[in-house]
Amino acid sequence: MAKDLYHEQVKRALEKDGWQITHDPYELRIGGVEMYIDIGAEQIIGAERGNDKIAVEVKSFISPSRISDFHLAHGQFLDYRYALEDKDPERILYLAVPRFVYQSFFNLAFINSVVQRSQIKLLVYDLEKETIEQWIK
Repeated sequence: MAKDLYHEQVKRALEKDGWQITHDPYELRIGGVEMYIDIGAEQIIGAERGNDKIAVEVKSFISPSRISDFHLAHGQFLDYRYALEDKDPERILYLAVPRFVYQSFFNLAFINSVVQRSQIKLLVYDLEKETIEQWIK
């Protein structure tokens, strides 16, 4: 199982933000299915801060087609959220995207509409600083 290109940067950003990494990867087994975000470039990170628990799906959006990356991320996000609702309902799922992708792609009207309608929570990170720039619920 390969890690996303920016996996380690997001992990360090979470730690800088006060999160304790508890799972790397965060494995889900439900209804005979094992999930790890395994398409060669993804990973789930489990983290905790106080009583808050999150899982983070890291995406780099570096393929030639951002809409294809988005289709994949959108479908995976929904599958993982449904699995978490059954297996670990206290854990909140976030989709981590680099700031430059958020600014240039996620602000497009259609993409923003899909994110809102699908209730995708975003974690926007700065790749160079390895910091969390925004939590968008």
